[in-house]
Amino acid sequence: MSLFRGVTATRSGLAGAVMLIVVLAIAFAGPLVAPYSPTEIPCVPFGGPSRDYLLGCDGFGHDVLSRVLHGGMTVVVLGLTSTLVAYVFGAAIGLVAGFRGGRVDAVLMRSVDILLAFPPILLLLVLATGAGFGVGPVLVGIVLVQTPGISRVVRAATAETATRAFVEAAIARGERVRWILRREILPNFSTALVADGGTRLTASILLVAAMNFLGLGLRPPAADWALMISENRSGLTLQPWAVAAPAAMIAMLTISVNLVADAAARASGRSLDVSALRR
Repeated sequence: MSLFRGVTATRSGLAGAVMLIVVLAIAFAGPLVAPYSPTEIPCVPFGGPSRDYLLGCDGFGHDVLSRVLHGGMTVVVLGLTSTLVAYVFGAAIGLVAGFRGGRVDAVLMRSVDILLAFPPILLLLVLATGAGFGVGPVLVGIVLVQTPGISRVVRAATAETATRAFVEAAIARGERVRWILRREILPNFSTALVADGGTRLTASILLVAAMNFLGLGLRPPAADWALMISENRSGLTLQPWAVAAPAAMIAMLTISVNLVADAAARASGRSLDVSALRR
């Protein structure tokens, strides 16, 4: 509760929290209030807004409002899931590498550096081509893209924290390595990862949207904000709401996540500079 108060204490944090709540409410509760099924064709293609179709119709005759209300869950769930899984793997690699040092550090970090050599979109395209289209390859690909950066941040923070007196005291007491990592080292920079997490969650959301836009993730007739943009871009001048509405939802989601993450990091009084750790 104190963290929530800290986030909402600033104008930017409050605006981000309100925006995020609205977007999440639309993503998860939207299907319950949508006037039409996302695959129903109740109107003419690229029909303009009217009393029955508040945002008009898309290129297939679907109600745009209904598609928007149904299309946010995949972006949110996939973006959040891939980021959390990447943090689990990245934090584990970074903690071990930073604490052990030496040969263990060199082997682990050189391994993740191999993944850093591949541009994110190229790696995702290769996985989608080799493993087939669908949600699974997209999820695995984003985890592989995000894990190296996370591991480098955690490794740098761990190496710095491991030299402090309280860690050396824990080692002298004979505490287990797992206990030291979990109780002595990780809590000292976990708040610094909040802002980093917001940035990476935003990147994951945009990668999910990009893959769906390219048709390598979800496929028609699934309702998805990015897929809606791809499907209706040819009729942008005829019915701009078919593209503008889902694009606005993606923009609101990414902006709100960044605002909330930055406000949460400030409220927590992060002890380490994440930007410095990335160097």
